[in-house]
Amino acid sequence: MAKDDKRELLLQATLELVATHGFHGAPCAAIAEQAGVAAGTIYRYFENKDVLINELYLSLENRINTALLEGYSEEMPFRERFLHVVRGLLKFFIAAPLEFKYIEQFHYSPYGVAFRRDRMLGQTESESCCCIYSELFRQGVAQQVIKDLPRVVLFDLAFGPIISVARNHILGFIQLDDDLIEQIAEASWDSLKR
Repeated sequence: MAKDDKRELLLQATLELVATHGFHGAPCAAIAEQAGVAAGTIYRYFENKDVLINELYLSLENRINTALLEGYSEEMPFRERFLHVVRGLLKFFIAAPLEFKYIEQFHYSPYGVAFRRDRMLGQTESESCCCIYSELFRQGVAQQVIKDLPRVVLFDLAFGPIISVARNHILGFIQLDDDLIEQIAEASWDSLKR
């Protein structure tokens, strides 16, 4: 097995265990067992569990960013770009429930709170997936097409409902289809537009 294969097995095992059992329910020994590798193998690829957790999050962010940029163009009108991102994010989450559960747990854990605080307050240069949203919000406020509110509030208004709807779909409370996704994207736009 190639070196990168074991690294990917460890990331996948971490994703599955954390999504299902939370961070405390995913000790390194369980991650190694799930990945089918020796327990010490984790430390060949990751300095510690915290590094593994953060690297998995960044990997998932990159996957989301790739999905959102598919069909995205700076030439599109602002509203269409915003709707494209909302639709794409929602479709990604409902197609990847483990990834959604991991990201949601990460965001509300001590790992994610510090990470998001640094990013929201501009104290980190690494914005990866976040930069598409940040740039949209910056342009929207500058063009006076969306409300001039703090970036954190814009994120909450735009994506808080998306997270809730994705969670409800994954839990089986609602069944999202393209028509409903479109209505949700429009409602998200309505919450921000001037």
